[in-house]
Amino acid sequence: MAMNLEIIANRLVAGAVDEVTRLVGEALDEGLAAGTILDEGLLAGMDTVGQRFKDGDMFIPEVLRAARAMTAGMELLRPRLTGGDARAERTLVIGTVQGDIHEIGQNLVGMMFESAGFKVVRLGVDIKPQAFVAAVTEHDADLVGMSSLLTTTMPRMVETIEALEKAGLRGKVKVLVGGAPVSREYAAEIGADGYGANAISGVELGRKLLQRP
Repeated sequence: MAMNLEIIANRLVAGAVDEVTRLVGEALDEGLAAGTILDEGLLAGMDTVGQRFKDGDMFIPEVLRAARAMTAGMELLRPRLTGGDARAERTLVIGTVQGDIHEIGQNLVGMMFESAGFKVVRLGVDIKPQAFVAAVTEHDADLVGMSSLLTTTMPRMVETIEALEKAGLRGKVKVLVGGAPVSREYAAEIGADGYGANAISGVELGRKLLQRP
């Protein structure tokens, strides 16, 4: 009997790491394509998680459990995806800007992007503009995520975007910004491609920005 991928999605929403791992393994053993399992099982589950979070029906601890289940499933799928599935090659470079040492927010965002099938390069905190540029070049990144929790460090976001422009990279990467003092209006003002109010909305926006017409 063929695996019902809706079961994987449901168990992921429940944060059942061991069950998701087992079910993904069984689906692969049955010969289902890794991309199909990703789309109809894992990503479908995370879409539900995102909607429930926005609706106030799920909270951060539950989202994190679901993300861990997603990561466990992805560990089995990743070797099957990297050979031919372009989605597995999408890369996010993320860090907290220079002068700011807050990391909880960007760590959660990074985890959620990994759960969505991205390769995530975590730069850490207090990251200079040129370090973002170097990481984008080294990892051929598709997205850059910048976090700021202090109003005094928000101008570093501007400097980083300018550094990407000077390096000739701005046209090839989408820039997302977030953090407590940051707003959608500020993101537009500094020329970022989008603003994530939280980890879930950041992932949704990142995926949308990379969709091909």
